[in-house]
Amino acid sequence: MNIKIENLTGATPERMAREAVRAVLANKGINTKLFNVTDSTVIADYYVITTARSTTHVKSLSDDLVDKFAEAGVNPSHFEGRDGGEWILIDYDNVIIHVFGRDAREFYNLERLGGEEIDISDIEEALDREMSASEN
Repeated sequence: MNIKIENLTGATPERMAREAVRAVLANKGINTKLFNVTDSTVIADYYVITTARSTTHVKSLSDDLVDKFAEAGVNPSHFEGRDGGEWILIDYDNVIIHVFGRDAREFYNLERLGGEEIDISDIEEALDREMSASEN
């Protein structure tokens, strides 16, 4: 599903994290989770973690997210793993997105780092409504 992300220039870290979740879910990210890690680390305020179906999907999912965010006015400060294909990290300073292949996600198990998992069911439901509306 091709989604549009409105202007993110000056957006709060929470809004950026929620838009990242929306983008990866629209591109069929699996077992996507959002964590508020403000009290767990000084590196970021939010982590988005998702799993892709293949190394090709890892790359396409992360490339699409970077493109959508660039169209919305923000670019990553750091990007790692583009050549490896099993784990891509996209760093937007206060929001870090981790796109994993299945084996890498199990191996690194970033969920163990803690933080408060944020319920994303409202984002999933809104995307379902968008998809249904676009089919009609």
